[in-house]
Amino acid sequence: MDIKMSDEKIDLGLAFDNSYAKELEDFYLTCSGAKAPVPELIKLNRPLAERIGLSNTDSESLAQVFSGSEVSVGSLPLAQAYAGHQFGGFSPQLGDGRALLLGEVLDQEGKRLDIQLKGSGRTPFSRGGDGKAVLGAVLREYILSEAMFALDIPTTRALAVVTTGEPIYRTQYLPGAVLTRVASSHLRVGTFQYFASRGEQEKVKQLADYAIARHYSELKGSKQVYVDFLCAVRDKQAELVAKWLLVGFIHGVMNTDNMTISGETIDYGPCAFMDNYGADTVFSSIDRDGRYSYSNQPVMAQWDLARLAETLLPLLHEDQDEAIEIATKAVTDFWDVFQHHWVTGMRAKLGLSTEEEDDFALGEQLLESMSGEEVDFTHLFRQLADDVEKGTNESQTLFNNADKFLLWRESWLARLARDTLSMPERIAMMNLANPIYIARNHQVERAIEAAEQRGDYQPFEKLITVLATPYTQQADAQEYAEAAPLEFGSYTTFCGT
Repeated sequence: MDIKMSDEKIDLGLAFDNSYAKELEDFYLTCSGAKAPVPELIKLNRPLAERIGLSNTDSESLAQVFSGSEVSVGSLPLAQAYAGHQFGGFSPQLGDGRALLLGEVLDQEGKRLDIQLKGSGRTPFSRGGDGKAVLGAVLREYILSEAMFALDIPTTRALAVVTTGEPIYRTQYLPGAVLTRVASSHLRVGTFQYFASRGEQEKVKQLADYAIARHYSELKGSKQVYVDFLCAVRDKQAELVAKWLLVGFIHGVMNTDNMTISGETIDYGPCAFMDNYGADTVFSSIDRDGRYSYSNQPVMAQWDLARLAETLLPLLHEDQDEAIEIATKAVTDFWDVFQHHWVTGMRAKLGLSTEEEDDFALGEQLLESMSGEEVDFTHLFRQLADDVEKGTNESQTLFNNADKFLLWRESWLARLARDTLSMPERIAMMNLANPIYIARNHQVERAIEAAEQRGDYQPFEKLITVLATPYTQQADAQEYAEAAPLEFGSYTTFCGT
């Protein structure tokens, strides 16, 4: 596929600086998006647009470029190559089957960011797929990624939604759409696996050098730079997954092609937030064995890290046995890093400013008390802060059987008594760590249904407005803090394209 070579490209005012295309010539294939029949801009994330220097906000121009129909001045559209372990099975060639990297820009702070289309049509990596996306999946990623950003969790972000005017067939015909997303990069564990599996070790080194320069420049000059790089990725991933667990988020498809080198959440397919707590909660329709269940996410992140370590072995040490020992230690230490970030976050959720050895167990015991009790995860933590402030115990009313919780509560109150925070400081800490609003599954589906079936985007707009300030009580937003009604039933998510 060739890049569109129009005599008059559209100028969006973006100052592209495409390092990936220029420095890694063998790591992608150039291609272009499909011509959309009737592209229409549905949503532009204006604060993000301002951050990246998008000056041309003409709806027609944006619709043409962000549907993939036309090429912007300075853009070098390409599909990135990568491999990946998908549910444990290795696929040596995946690549951007329905994504198109338009290029990179420097934001207002000089940070390099990718701009990528998702759903703009077939690429050389499409493997029989149509490369298109349906409106529901695009709105879902917009909602979820922006909700994660507001929760201060590293994530790709949504810049724009464009409908294409083309019906896309899945199990039925649905409106076609394209998402424009922004990320620190789209380098994945699977990107390294692509070249390592082919024995192209020089390209693995080239990719590692590029990733270090782009994401971990502080490591330059290190005598063991590739070891430090592996550990830096480990630390970012451990912190990320800890943050997921602390807000009840389940990614759903932690394949190695969905784990970024930058430590950002990427590819919002079958993901969801828990309502009722359950360690084995799974939403994905294809995760029948619970590989990527809520509590298994740190285990799988460590597994993915091990796959990255395998690709880097020749760079870690010239002696293979030494390299394996170094990699093993780096991967093994993942759990300590994860536990540190998890317990630090849990202390904040529980109003604790000091550190005690048993704090990790205190957090785990609370989760154990919730198990099987149909307790709303988000609501309970917010209620704990309310109880502390008012001297009440409304939290126990959330349980069917509160015996275990009441035992835990005694331990927690004793621990609070040993802490040094004043009451106002404690409440402020807890309220900044425990959101009121998350992307509740029934609200996400309501927004999608209204848009897909009736062309009504008001529920979508209202939802993203509420989710933009998740820790602050908002007028006329009580329904967004409530769990799904009983008639909503069990919830299943799909990869969706």
